Amino acid sequence: MHSRIGLFLSPVHETGQDPHLAIQRNLDLVEYADRLNFDEAWFGEHHTLGWGLVGAPETMIAAATQRTHQIKLAHGVVPLSGHHPFHVASRATHLHQLSRGRYILGVGPGVPFDAGMFGLEPNVQRQRLNEALPTVLELVNGESRITQKTDWFELRDAKLQLPRFGPAPIEVAMATSGTSVSGPRLVGQYGLSMTSFALPFSLLTPGSTDHIGLAQQWKHVEEAADEYGQSVSRDNWRIALPVHVGETTKQAYDDVREGYDRWLFEYFAKAAGRNVIGPDDDRATMLEARVAAGGALVGSVEDVVSGIRRMQEATGGFGSVLVYVADWASYEKTNRSLELLARYVAPALNGAAARPQEAVDWAISSRG
Repeated sequence: MHSRIGLFLSPVHETGQDPHLAIQRNLDLVEYADRLNFDEAWFGEHHTLGWGLVGAPETMIAAATQRTHQIKLAHGVVPLSGHHPFHVASRATHLHQLSRGRYILGVGPGVPFDAGMFGLEPNVQRQRLNEALPTVLELVNGESRITQKTDWFELRDAKLQLPRFGPAPIEVAMATSGTSVSGPRLVGQYGLSMTSFALPFSLLTPGSTDHIGLAQQWKHVEEAADEYGQSVSRDNWRIALPVHVGETTKQAYDDVREGYDRWLFEYFAKAAGRNVIGPDDDRATMLEARVAAGGALVGSVEDVVSGIRRMQEATGGFGSVLVYVADWASYEKTNRSLELLARYVAPALNGAAARPQEAVDWAISSRG
């Protein structure tokens, strides 16, 4: 049954712990999500700031292919500005083979923190993305040999030797965030999937919501698709944000409050240098403010179901929620949250619980 829920693992872990155990935790979590019937697990790529320890997500995906059975495994994402397009395509095809067709290639320009270490300015990141994307698409899903020369890579009659697993093309998704226009337009131009991040770094102005910005992103997708004669589907649109479910609303907030504070102020404020709090903001209620602004879902099963439905209505509809795992809670409470998502939230969204309930209702009504 299609749960319409996946995981997004940046992955970030607080410093001060054994990195080996932190990395193993990610694989254990994906294996657990596979048993819970989650649809997808995405692995990010980070090289700076200490919290994001995985710099080679393809190795994590390769390991996860051997520990899982049905869950799709995705790059979240390959920064095309920092990788030779041929190597991106080659790794993607190998992962498609190892996963027996369960691999998704997520792409983007790359995060600014890492780009600075590599001497890349934001405009160069975007330029390289535009140059590399059509090349990668042809290499993974096309048949032609490619000859291309830029100021940062060259190909001469290039074509992969290894075919993808099966005749279906490898799904390629573009990562977008904020008020980005260029990313959504590339989605429409090439007929890709899209993964949008809701409020990745800071809160919006008081009283505002990010759902309007997300809806505008899809408008840019459709405009570009019409312009280039491509077909796009909202079913292939994923929205990633932190989600935590508790037995009650209060329990959910109690589970994550201290972890959220450390994530926001130790990671984004101190390590990343982001301005995360305004002069009139109350640090004690920052979590509630983020949830109210649409940048996280925290609460009971009913709270989270209602929150996802509001997001669907405000955006005009999307395919799946990706649970951004931020390590706000203990491993045990995080696992319980994922179980509640799979057992009760997913059926409310995909209708899996409707037929058993219909059988109960019919049995009661037919008695007379």
